[in-house]
Amino acid sequence: GTLCRTKPTDLVFIIDSSRSVRPHEFEKIKVFVSRVIEALDVGPNATRVGVVNYASAVRSELSLQGPQSKAALLQAVRRIQPLSTGTMTGLAIQFAVSRAFSPAEGGRDGAPNFKKVAIVVTDGRPQDGVQDVSARARAAGIEIFAIGVGRVDMGTLRQMASEPLDEHVDYVESYSVIEKLTHKFQEAFCVVSDLCATGDHDCEQVCVSTPGAYRCACRDGFSLNSDGRTCTACNGGLGSALDLVFLIDGSKSVRPENFELVKKFINQIVDSLEVSDKQAQVGLVQYSSSVRQEFPLGQFKSKKDIKAAVKKMSYMEKGTMTGQALKYLVDSSFSIINGARPGVPKVGIVFTDGRSQDYISDAAKKAKDSGFRMFAVGVGNAVEDELREIASEPVAEHYFYTADFRTISKIGKKLQMKICVEEDPCECKSIVKFQTKVEGLINSLQQ
Repeated sequence: GTLCRTKPTDLVFIIDSSRSVRPHEFEKIKVFVSRVIEALDVGPNATRVGVVNYASAVRSELSLQGPQSKAALLQAVRRIQPLSTGTMTGLAIQFAVSRAFSPAEGGRDGAPNFKKVAIVVTDGRPQDGVQDVSARARAAGIEIFAIGVGRVDMGTLRQMASEPLDEHVDYVESYSVIEKLTHKFQEAFCVVSDLCATGDHDCEQVCVSTPGAYRCACRDGFSLNSDGRTCTACNGGLGSALDLVFLIDGSKSVRPENFELVKKFINQIVDSLEVSDKQAQVGLVQYSSSVRQEFPLGQFKSKKDIKAAVKKMSYMEKGTMTGQALKYLVDSSFSIINGARPGVPKVGIVFTDGRSQDYISDAAKKAKDSGFRMFAVGVGNAVEDELREIASEPVAEHYFYTADFRTISKIGKKLQMKICVEEDPCECKSIVKFQTKVEGLINSLQQ
């Protein structure tokens, strides 16, 4: 909305409509393209959009010099029909280089402030070469994002995409979930004008916007620490006790490189806690087809030891039994025998990237009925209805989703603020001071 203005860009979608893409799946591609367009600032002097449709042949559906109102673009996308023949991806990229981005078609080669971006969507192995033509496209200043679906050849995606590959290659299991990548591209084209309002900051208490940046501040009774982001209460208090257990999806769909990002996410949360016998305790459980307790509450007494144990955690790489894992959380993780402390608030953070292979309803309800505060974090193909079922009320404050593992650190920042409500030890002093002043005024009125 008003918080985001998109960078002026020449953007060309290169969409695969070969015979392997069924008509209803092609409609999903069109929805994805439309959702990205809806988030852009489009216009002749802003972002221009083109669409190249390909199979055995290549067809320009929309040129960069065509009508550039949002309504006209969306209407043009709706009219696109699949070609339903072979898969000549290299030919399509060559067409984009020589035609779609050319000045004759509305490309702005001579304008240094405008980026050139191509988003390639494909679900198969190309029948021609893509490596050389993609290299020529990148050399011509075109940034290439490669999205693969289903049985796509991952090597082909890497040959096409710009560096760094982990930011330019995406994979989804089916066209039914491709729309979940929309948010990634909305962010990729976005220049945020108010970082505080979007929550994209690491201030512990108060964020103060400045032009294109921000600074951190603290509530009354707290002072800003030397790190410029955290706050300390006026008498040195460090917050209340907390028993926190992470329930982490280690299924094969996560993939090893993303599992390392999940570890960083866990340690990001741990960094925000005051770990000790009297304050925060942390436990960690990993699940896939089975459930494995990595370490119970209270086993490690310092942030350093917890973070070291998280880094050593091995990846299980099997199925997704989220219901079984939730049952373990309720029955075992928060039990006294596993280090839980009676009367101390219990918080569970459930992280998953896909649909559960078993039922979660009973265990999710029991967790919340037991008084546990449950946060649900979903990535990629996670099912939003399941995440909402896991999350405590109000759901909007306990449920998070992102299409891309690389953006989970932003969720981590938000969770840091929500997990523990810090007690202000100055609050009591303020009340006493106010009460004394009021009593003095009453006495003077009575006299």
